Amino acid sequence: MAEICVIFDLDGTLVDSETACNQAFLDLLPELSDPAELLVKRYRGKKLSIILADIEQRLGKSLPDTFENSYRLRVAELFACNLRPMPGVIAMLDSLHVPRCVASSGPPAKMRQALETSGLASYFDRTFSSYDVGIWKPEPGLFLHAAQEMGFRPSQCAVVEDSEVGVQAAVAAGMVAFHYLPHDLSAAYQDATPLHDMSQLNEKIARMKT
Repeated sequence: MAEICVIFDLDGTLVDSETACNQAFLDLLPELSDPAELLVKRYRGKKLSIILADIEQRLGKSLPDTFENSYRLRVAELFACNLRPMPGVIAMLDSLHVPRCVASSGPPAKMRQALETSGLASYFDRTFSSYDVGIWKPEPGLFLHAAQEMGFRPSQCAVVEDSEVGVQAAVAAGMVAFHYLPHDLSAAYQDATPLHDMSQLNEKIARMKT
């Protein structure tokens, strides 16, 4: 059997955090009129600095220098109250018998809290953050770094992502990309395998190993 390493995105893939991350914007910026669901679609997978620049343009004003810290604190509060694994993730991880890791655009502290609060920390020995390597999706560098650290060639890696920029990064890295879309398979990125339910992943990974 071929050796396979599965690299998971975190927000919106392993944990149901996208709504909380965008609700924090609404809590801190009441002049934003979009519901959280629309903000999720607009900002899914994007670097925070890009999101904040877009918000400033939309509001027609600069955010205070303290805003990012206030935002991080509010997200942490929401995670502590509400964060859960995505449906089917625990059962999938229990039966996924291959090396796996997490590679996220989020900062390490946020990643640790998300994995611990959701009960997923014990499933992953290694996590990799864009903040540690200085590279953000859709650039492939984060995934290439994760593969190297895990001891695998890019061609031996599969990436599970919910965002288009994440899938683009996986494809650019020369890895098999699974686009996790629990609500709308029609939005699947053309070079990725759509994944509607996490229970489908194990069978797809098993096919890669034959």
